[in-house]
Amino acid sequence: MDVAIVGVGLHPFGRFGDTTAIEMGAVAIRKALADAGVEWKDIEFAFAGSYEVDNPDAVVALMGLTGIPFTDVYNGCATAASALTLAANTIRLGESRLGIAVGMDKHPPGAFGADPRLYACPEWYGDVGQFVTTKFFGMKINKYMHDHGISERTLARAAAKNYRNGSLNENAFRRKPLSEDEILGSPYLNYPLTQYMFCSPDEGAAAVILCPAEDAHKYTSTPIYLRATTVRTRRLGAFEVHHPWLPIEETVGPTVDASRAAYEMAGIGPDDVDVIQLQDTDAGAEIIHLAENGFCADGDQEQLYADGATEIDGPLPVNTDGGLIANGEPVGASGLRQIHEIVLQLRGQAGDRQVPGDPRVGYTQLYGAPGTAGVSILTR
Repeated sequence: MDVAIVGVGLHPFGRFGDTTAIEMGAVAIRKALADAGVEWKDIEFAFAGSYEVDNPDAVVALMGLTGIPFTDVYNGCATAASALTLAANTIRLGESRLGIAVGMDKHPPGAFGADPRLYACPEWYGDVGQFVTTKFFGMKINKYMHDHGISERTLARAAAKNYRNGSLNENAFRRKPLSEDEILGSPYLNYPLTQYMFCSPDEGAAAVILCPAEDAHKYTSTPIYLRATTVRTRRLGAFEVHHPWLPIEETVGPTVDASRAAYEMAGIGPDDVDVIQLQDTDAGAEIIHLAENGFCADGDQEQLYADGATEIDGPLPVNTDGGLIANGEPVGASGLRQIHEIVLQLRGQAGDRQVPGDPRVGYTQLYGAPGTAGVSILTR
């Protein structure tokens, strides 16, 4: 059974004082309901994702106690992709006909911290300073730059593009454009990544309402069809987050596996995609993911960014709303924020950041620790 998205809603991303993640989730849900022209009592099931909130289903206390099945999900930075996949599969199985996926989070400032043993790493890995997320991403892009001839200037171009796009997005956290030189001149956090090449954990929420494709026109004149939703984990040999050793023989990362599965499910290829959302925890991640998702060969990014190919008006528009670098990353909501942006782009409702040329196919990708990726493909 084909699945349609008939409503999307977003609470802005940023810092919001005493407002709770649950309250932000309720705002996103109400906006999605209004977008679909339905009421909360019409929703038959829900999936919610969060890192900080152990019971995001408690949002029903603010929406209405209707007794629906409501399942909580956490899967690292792929949490939202997991919630969306489960919601879409519930529709595909024919168990229900109108459901919602919602993500919400409220992170304190600063990088995430955790016990390495909870990520299947030995305690000594943290004791010697290796269990640091910025360190991993620095090591990963440094190796990639060495292997494929990517310069620090290209990292700055990717980040600067996302700050520019974020300045056009009223819901973004960081809305001040930064020049490539400002980004390159900011302090190194983990070489070669500087302060302004990283996203920041922050706060926000997003929601998506789904139904069978055959029902879509009951709710909207502009349905967007969810052609594929996939989640994959790392295989032995993948150079991924939080691993104290690697075998000599390398294999591709989980993004490659999730991407290939999504293309097969949707029956399309990367050349068919008109607008792209990629996980840009840092500028290097966007560059790596551009190749891992099939949009270019390894090393081609150097020229593509120099030529402006990934700009809103380029042939490969990437992170048109500013991505994580401009929006920050409330983990549970981040992937549904990507879906929100793609839906607006395919409807032609993205305003100043609208991709020209009547885009018809959109693509989203998430990646997170300790090596999980999710991909969705949407069409008009």
